[in-house]
Amino acid sequence: MTKINIKPLADRVIIKQEEAETTTASGIIIPDNAQEKPQKGSVIACGKGTKDNPITVKVGDNILYGKYAGTELNYEGEDYLIMKELDILAIIK
Repeated sequence: MTKINIKPLADRVIIKQEEAETTTASGIIIPDNAQEKPQKGSVIACGKGTKDNPITVKVGDNILYGKYAGTELNYEGEDYLIMKELDILAIIK
């Protein structure tokens, strides 16, 4: 798992996105401009939460999030998303 030297504040989490699908089930290659933005990822770092919104996810959880959720972040050549925990839709078991 990825380790990052950024600590999110309050109820924010840092997500490592899954790679976008590059081929269809039948083997057709999808060009970069037609690939859909992934909506799955894993939690890399969590804030401590707030009094009203405690953090319920933990580092290592695989999650689903909204299509346009979060702010893209490039840190040391890696792409991440930083978002409020409220933008996370579900934890994948």
